[in-house]
Amino acid sequence: MNIIAHNPRSNDPVERGIAAYLDEIIALRHDLHQYPELAFQELRTSELVASRLSSWGYEVATGIAGTGIVATLRRGDGKRRIGIRADMDALPIEEATGLAYASSNPGVMHACGHDGHTAILLAAARYLAESGNFSGTLRLIFQPAEEIGAGARKMISEGLFARFPVDAVFGLHNWPGVPTGQFGFVSGPAMASVDQAIIKIIGKGGHGAEPHRTVDPVLASASFITALQSVVSRNVDPQDMAVVTVGSIHAGSASNVIPESVEMKLTMRAFSETVRQLLRERISALARAQAESFGAEAD
Repeated sequence: MNIIAHNPRSNDPVERGIAAYLDEIIALRHDLHQYPELAFQELRTSELVASRLSSWGYEVATGIAGTGIVATLRRGDGKRRIGIRADMDALPIEEATGLAYASSNPGVMHACGHDGHTAILLAAARYLAESGNFSGTLRLIFQPAEEIGAGARKMISEGLFARFPVDAVFGLHNWPGVPTGQFGFVSGPAMASVDQAIIKIIGKGGHGAEPHRTVDPVLASASFITALQSVVSRNVDPQDMAVVTVGSIHAGSASNVIPESVEMKLTMRAFSETVRQLLRERISALARAQAESFGAEAD
């Protein structure tokens, strides 16, 4: 990643312009953080965004993919069209930060920073409406449901780029590992695909004192998880990238009972469709082979 430091300049007109209402934008971000909404439920957020954009003179289209918004600003007779995109949804996480503006919605939190993304684009929207010196068409795209990987696809399937054509789309993602005031850039793909797999190992339950009468799905699952570590190290080209993570395992409820089944949830990340398909094939094959070696089944 190439890191570019941003050096504030007191005479920069953009910085002076945004500084004039920076406190308002910070308050807006705190407000968004306090009232987070899950994917495709961003009703309050969408209304707030649309209201601000309308007040700044944008043509605002709402209801795209349910809660998505596209705002348009035209200047001069330029033919170029650019889009700037931000996401709006939160995560199903209980907030325990103790902040004065902590989430007031139980079990929902802006833990990925989409409140910041929305506030950043609104700050840019206001500046461009009041002081933007360009000739062409500006589209601001506020996307729902990024966290479940469905919002962009749904907006596009509902005619996003047919209704609001652009020549290029720009976006950013906050990144805690990059120091404040600096920007990171990469050549080529910047973010990996994310796929989820739910694997159920089905055995035969029974008493822990009589394991010979059972088919232990916990043991089969443990073997599968160990074997899973070979997928990236032995199947993926070292010059490619892949990550496989088992993030959730659920089985049984008592220490002396071998359960009937085990359910695991996995995520797979890759930068190419070829690697995505390889992960799908190898993980499926390993799950079945490991389960069968213990007399169990994999679904």
